[in-house]
Amino acid sequence: MTTTINTPAGTPFVEVTREFDATPAQLFKVMTSKELLGQWLGPRNLEADIQEYDVRPGGAYRYVHRDANGEYAFRGVFHSVVQDEMVIQTFEWEGAPGEVCIEKLTLEPTETGVLLRQRSVFPSVEGRDQSVEYGMADGINDSMDRLAELVAKEG
Repeated sequence: MTTTINTPAGTPFVEVTREFDATPAQLFKVMTSKELLGQWLGPRNLEADIQEYDVRPGGAYRYVHRDANGEYAFRGVFHSVVQDEMVIQTFEWEGAPGEVCIEKLTLEPTETGVLLRQRSVFPSVEGRDQSVEYGMADGINDSMDRLAELVAKEG
């Protein structure tokens, strides 16, 4: 299964969809587990240090990716969490403070599994475009592939 990333020109939106061979409950469990997060989040060539990951309304997260060139830290706050259905959170790369995205992720049952939909809204079109230029799609694609592998293993 492939990941679809839509970045409509002239908008601050990024839309990601991916179908998984799992139930919404199985996918939600793997996606929201602090213990499993570092096994699927981010590109394969980066080490992940999950410092905080408290998936509940008002909970926060922070993680750091590392490679030979340095560290890349990300943080945010969970606003709404509906078990097995939806998460709304903020997302901020600490390298661009103040460029906080709002992300809504939904899990929809299908005949063959579950469809993940994520919509990110950046504060500006320029901020979104810069993220695209920095290789956001590579990180998303790698994360979704790794997530599918982990869900199959954890099943």
